[in-house]
Amino acid sequence: MKRIFLIFCFAALFSAGLSAQEKQGHSYVIGFYNLENLFDTYNDPAKNDEEFLPEGKNKWTEAKYQKKLQNMAKVIRSMRDDNGAWHALLGVSEIENRLVLEDLVMEPQIAEANYQIIHYDGPDRRGVDVALLYKPEVFTYLDSESIPFTFEGSSIDFIMNQEQKDYFKTRDILMVHGLIDGEHFAIYVAHLPSRAGGKKGGNQLRDRGGEIMYNHAMMMQEKYPGIKIICMGDMNDNPTDPSMAEYLHGKENIEDVTPTDFFCPFTRMLKDGHGSLAYQGVWSIYDLLLVNDALVHAPEGEFRLRPLGKKGYYGRVYRKPFMTNQKGQYKDQPFRTFSGGAFIGGYSDHYPTYIVITK
Repeated sequence: MKRIFLIFCFAALFSAGLSAQEKQGHSYVIGFYNLENLFDTYNDPAKNDEEFLPEGKNKWTEAKYQKKLQNMAKVIRSMRDDNGAWHALLGVSEIENRLVLEDLVMEPQIAEANYQIIHYDGPDRRGVDVALLYKPEVFTYLDSESIPFTFEGSSIDFIMNQEQKDYFKTRDILMVHGLIDGEHFAIYVAHLPSRAGGKKGGNQLRDRGGEIMYNHAMMMQEKYPGIKIICMGDMNDNPTDPSMAEYLHGKENIEDVTPTDFFCPFTRMLKDGHGSLAYQGVWSIYDLLLVNDALVHAPEGEFRLRPLGKKGYYGRVYRKPFMTNQKGQYKDQPFRTFSGGAFIGGYSDHYPTYIVITK
């Protein structure tokens, strides 16, 4: 009798997990993960990858590369096991090229997900790009675009001179357009400029990144009325910073979202003390997903954003003990790949984040 009872409990829990994420195949996980310098071991003369070579500063050997791939796959698999479903869409950043993603999706821990890759080589001087992994059984790919970071047409009064603007290079913003159950979606994946050099206008560069995404998203809304839009990425800013709150029109509360706004599920989470990364003991959420009005105020029967957990948050920062330092100076912070220039075999200096859509 006890054995039957335990089997029944397990079945009930498993069923509950499925109903939360995959009920009738109409709920999907969509997320973002900064993979913290996923470089291969080969020298690319067109990129500044010398640190990530066997003879380079990081002594980046094949063994370390394989460990890094296994670690990234372990996190993705862990999210699948926790949610009862693979991500339908997973944006990634800090990847060197398509090759590293091909190696990643073939890792035994996640190979069954059959992830497909959308990636463009970008102009970043460090040689890192953004990309999107997607499940073809869920997402029907239509088209994509690598949107360059330019200064033309901006409303921002930059303190940079023209020579500085001409020299500046950063990651393109990836836009992917496709269908989920016949509904149009546009997904933007960004890795906005670093916070280093803020006195030289770094904050304005992130503001410009938000402006570029916003303007392109409004164009897509005009072209495809009712399209669901998700802007995701390592924004190098919190949701309360101008790049997100003003230039991307990110709102904290769903009721304040109009057809020309976005809702940021992570604003309230940040104010409540949550974080996806820590610097000098201060937590931030730079790993953001923002969704447009069509996704938060969707008509009955269409995909919309779903609350997660007992506190009613609409997003989640995914952290587990194995991804977290358990002792030392950085206790309770992300267990990263390198620390003080030394390889420590961790995962990433960022935690992944995600949302769930349902209908």
